[in-house]
This record gives sequence, structure tokens and C-alpha cells, in this order.
Amino acid sequence: MWRKLRIAVLLLILATVVQQTWLDKADLAWRDNFYVAVYPVNVDNSPKVSAYLRTLSRDDFEPVAEYFASEAAPYHLGLRRPIEVQLGAQVDDIPPAPPTNGNVLSNIAWSLKFRYFAWKNSPKVNVRPAIRLYLLYYDPATNPRLSHSTALNKGRIGRVNLFGDSAYSKQNLVILAHELLHTLNATDKYDLNTSQPMYPDGFAEPDKTPRYPQDIAELMGGRVPISETQAEIPKSLKQTLIGEKTAREIGWLKSSGGE
Repeated sequence: MWRKLRIAVLLLILATVVQQTWLDKADLAWRDNFYVAVYPVNVDNSPKVSAYLRTLSRDDFEPVAEYFASEAAPYHLGLRRPIEVQLGAQVDDIPPAPPTNGNVLSNIAWSLKFRYFAWKNSPKVNVRPAIRLYLLYYDPATNPRLSHSTALNKGRIGRVNLFGDSAYSKQNLVILAHELLHTLNATDKYDLNTSQPMYPDGFAEPDKTPRYPQDIAELMGGRVPISETQAEIPKSLKQTLIGEKTAREIGWLKSSGGE
């Protein structure tokens, strides 16, 4: 009896995974645009961050939608605005942090916990979102260095670490856009140990001569390469672009030969 039950559960999980994979591929045909809901979280209950969150409006996230519209235009998706960003209500609970040991079982457990969290903590927005990003805001005075953000393409959810200060608003949008692309199957293009963009896919201008310094960053490369050992965080989305490999991963570029 238990053996049959275990088999049934495994088959159900397999069927769910297959269905989700099929839906993910269908979505990346870009027949429709993606609606994204962003939910602010005051991680430390900081009064300073709380005051900052009260100033946020949808207009603060409009540059993200405009950026993706501009970057997508050369690929002729047939969508004027492939990404729409909606500002949701503040979420009081904090999404579960990813495991530090990184083994397969703990990552699976975390993924399931995060997806359950998102199911419980998704305040309504005007249009049902395909992507949900939880924006974890920190006070830069007490948290001068942010840990890595994380996002899942399964379930299309993200846990994005940001500074709760208007001085960082443009850089925050770079991090947000980077994690948003992770939910659409884009991969990191930098060395996880050094944070240096990887050549050539992590470079916005891989054919530039001389190679260094680069002027802009590939969004998934994360930084502007200045030398073989130095790279700088982009000041804003205007200092980034979406490279060819990333475009292929998210379904904008259909073949190695072009569109």
C-alpha cells in the first residue's frame, strides 16, 4: 500500500514538473507580455526604510519596463512592452533565505518553502502576475553590504536584496532587472568567486579593442569590466545591455543565426 502511494506521489510530482516545463517554454515564445508584481519588505523594521517605502510608487519601477522594451526592440518580438511592472502592497513576512551549504536536497526544500511563501504572500495587483519579486530593503547605514539576491525560474519568484534609500534607487533597478531575468531562464555570466564578468558572454562589448576598460555592463554579467581583475557596479540600467547569449536564453533570439 505504502509503495503504491509513494509511486503515485512521485508520478504526480513528475507530471507537475513536466507541465511546468511545458508552460515555461510556451511563455518564452513571447506571445504575451509578462506582468511582474514587486512587493516591498522592510527587513529590519527600520524607521528610515519604512519612510522610504512610503514614497515608492509604480513610477519608480517604470524604468525597468522601458528598459526591457528598448532592449527587446531589435528582436522584433511583436510586443511593444514585453515586461510590465506593478507595485504591490508591502509584505510583512520575510521570504525564506536560500541554504548556505548548497546541497541538492536543501536547495529543493528551500525552493518548495519559497514557493509556498509566495503562494501565501501575494497581495492582489491589477493584473495577475506571472512573476513575483520580493524586494528586501535594508538601511545602508546599518547594512553597508548586501548579500546575493536569488530568483527561481520554477515558480518565477525572486528574493531581491536592495538598499532602502533614494540615493541607491537607480542601482536597485539594475539588481531588480538582473533577478527578473533569472526567472526567465537567464544565467549568471560572472565568476561567483570573484564577481568578475566572464569573457565573452559577460561582456557588453566583447569585440572592443582594447578589451579594457569596457564602457557598459552586460546585465547578467553584473558589472562593468575595467581590467582583468577589476569591475564596477553599473550606476543605472542605462549603463547595461542584454547580450546575445542572454537574449537566446530568454527566448528573444531563436537561433544562432539571428531572430
